[in-house]
Amino acid sequence: MHRKTILQAKEDLLQKKYSALELTEAIYQRIEKIEPKVQAFVHLTKDIALNQAQEADRKLAAGQDAPLLGIPIALKDLICMQDALTTCSSKMLDQFIAPYDATVVNRLKKAGAVIVGKTNMDEFAMGSSTENSWHHPTMNPWDLSRVPGGSSGGSAAAVASHECLAALGSDTGGSIRQPANFCGVTGLKPTYGRVSRFGLVAFASSLDQIGPMTKTVADSALLMNVIAGNDPQDSTSADLELPNFMNSLEKNLSGLKMGIPKEYFTSGIDS
Repeated sequence: MHRKTILQAKEDLLQKKYSALELTEAIYQRIEKIEPKVQAFVHLTKDIALNQAQEADRKLAAGQDAPLLGIPIALKDLICMQDALTTCSSKMLDQFIAPYDATVVNRLKKAGAVIVGKTNMDEFAMGSSTENSWHHPTMNPWDLSRVPGGSSGGSAAAVASHECLAALGSDTGGSIRQPANFCGVTGLKPTYGRVSRFGLVAFASSLDQIGPMTKTVADSALLMNVIAGNDPQDSTSADLELPNFMNSLEKNLSGLKMGIPKEYFTSGIDS
C-alpha cells in the first residue's frame, strides 16, 4: 500500500480494497522500518492522523468523496499545523506548538488528507543538503552515504522512501526542486503568489513558495488543485482564476523548446 501514488490509492479506497485506516497504519509501519536509516521526519502526528483516517473511512462508507480523502501526506517542518510542533529544525523553536493551521494545511484537511508528520529540513530553510538541522541529518534513501538535498530534504526523502504518498515543501531558490532531483521524485515550485504563504515560516518572503513533492507529475497536479488559489490572509496571494492543473497533463508538447542557461555548466561544476 505504501508504494501507491495518490491517484492509485484514491482508486483503491473508492473500490474498498483497503481502508484509509489500514493505509495510514501501513505508512506508520513503513516509517518505523525506514526512519532509523533515512531520518526524514522530526515529528510524527500519529494520533491526529489516525483520527483523520477514521473520519475518512466514515465519509467513504457514506459514499462521500474529496480530492485527498484518506491520503497520507507529510509537511515540511516550517508549515504550521494546529496542535503540532513546528520547529523549523531549530533548537530555538523546539517546544513551539502552532496555534493555527497554515492555509495550505487547512485546504489539505478540507480535501480529506491524513497528515502523518513533519519532515526534516535545513535550519530555517537555510541550506541545501538537510545536514544543517538541529534534530539530525537526513540521508538520501537511494544511497545512505549521500545527502537528499535541501532545504526540503526530509520531504523528498520521505516521498522517495514511501514513508508518505506525498509531501509539501517550500522553495526559495531551489529548496523543492533540488532535493526532488536528488531523490528522484517530482517537485514543483509554483509561480509566486499562486499558493498562499500564510502559516509558512518565512525565509525570504518575496521568493518563498509552498509546493508539492510527489511520486508522479499527475499527483503534483492534483495537489496543486487543492493548495493553490487566492487567500485573503496573504496579501501577495494572486487573485487569478484557478485552472484545473490536471488538464495541463493532456497538452501536446510537440515543438516545445527548453532553454538551459549556459552559466550553469561552467568548468569546475560536477557533471
